[in-house]
Amino acid sequence: MAQHASRLFVKRPGKHAVRTLVTALAVAAVMPAALASPAEAADQSTAVVSRGVQIPEFYNPPATLPDADGTLVRTEPLPLGVGLSIPGIGSLPGTATRVMYKTTDNNGAPAAVTGAYIEPFAAWSGAGDRPLVVVAPGTMGQGDQCSASLGLERPILFNGKTVSVGYEDIGIYRLLARGVAVMVTDYVGLGATDRLHTYVDRVDGGHAVLDAARAARQVPDASVTAGSRVALYGYSQGGGATGSASELAPTYAPEINLVGAYVGAPPADLRATAVGIDGSALVAALAWTINGLAQSNPELRPILDENLNEAGQAALEDLSTACVADGIFGYPFQRSTSWTKTGESLDDIIEREPAVRSIISEQKLGHVAPRIPVRLASGTQDDIVPHEQSRQLAVDWCGRGAKVTYQAVILPNLGDGLVTNHVTPLLVDQTAAINWVTDRVKGVAAGSNCATMPVQP
Repeated sequence: MAQHASRLFVKRPGKHAVRTLVTALAVAAVMPAALASPAEAADQSTAVVSRGVQIPEFYNPPATLPDADGTLVRTEPLPLGVGLSIPGIGSLPGTATRVMYKTTDNNGAPAAVTGAYIEPFAAWSGAGDRPLVVVAPGTMGQGDQCSASLGLERPILFNGKTVSVGYEDIGIYRLLARGVAVMVTDYVGLGATDRLHTYVDRVDGGHAVLDAARAARQVPDASVTAGSRVALYGYSQGGGATGSASELAPTYAPEINLVGAYVGAPPADLRATAVGIDGSALVAALAWTINGLAQSNPELRPILDENLNEAGQAALEDLSTACVADGIFGYPFQRSTSWTKTGESLDDIIEREPAVRSIISEQKLGHVAPRIPVRLASGTQDDIVPHEQSRQLAVDWCGRGAKVTYQAVILPNLGDGLVTNHVTPLLVDQTAAINWVTDRVKGVAAGSNCATMPVQP
């Protein structure tokens, strides 16, 4: 099996298997011709190669998964930062285990998720058992070689066909140095080779995060326990996943001792985010959204064929195996109007398809108030994951009674559509975000600034 793109629409049946043309949303897109069968994708002996990178056999899920969500499927030692350390810092201060665990996808079907658990060298100085932070990575791409767990092993991957950077490693280092155990999720289909990554899917992302917390305490020799305080940490795609997990936790994983979530620059409203991404340096993320939605809804094929031109189909198929840098270098500043037969933008297509609008609304965060404290941060100049829709999520949560610490990261405009307005707040705000998360796992009570939202930027 040469390319992950060939598995674009592998799907297992579930309770929502027939969802009108739903996600046609963004999915005025992708449809590679050759599709692998689920049996082939689950074959442990099948070698998966994505842009010249052979994915380790560990990432090939078995044909049958455990019944219980969060159950470990397999583990193996994970070497950290082979041949490379973080400049000025060194190697990650802990012992890592590569993991595969079971979750439930947005159709109610079982799915395998990979990731990594890292046991810190540092002792935990706070009260109680060693706490756990589940790290939900920001956008890595859609090729299996882009997964965060592989990024822990190979912080920089470059082979002339793909470039992947494990940029979450710095935040992970800072958590480990405080004696906090870390569990990193790869999400559904990123790393695991049986299906395409369902990028920014609300339910898949939230479930993968919560089941990562369940799986962590089953890792051999892990010091975290059922009583360990658990916090969530994520920015961008990761912020959407931790925001979703915060909303879903009371019904999906009520037994987890969840004490707080950092929700950074969340794509809470996919339609608003799609408009921000379209025509930017990161337009590839629009393709990943479309591909992921289509992965869960293969009944959209007629709509895709009807709306996508040859260039659009080729772009989405190509990007289905790409990492972030590949997308930025290969498709900078393209507009979705160049991908459709009519010259309409994807937002135009969403507007004329009521069923698509309905599905997009299902993906939106803010309809449920988290029962844990959340810290929501967004750069006021962010035009990739637009600041206004992130701020609106804080307003929505506050209005529903959630305990929200809202942080507007005020910076000058660093270049429209260049990704700089989106990435810089992550770096500027990281110390404050990690301090906030650390306080939560120490048992320090969280405040809220919901009362000041009317005057917050």
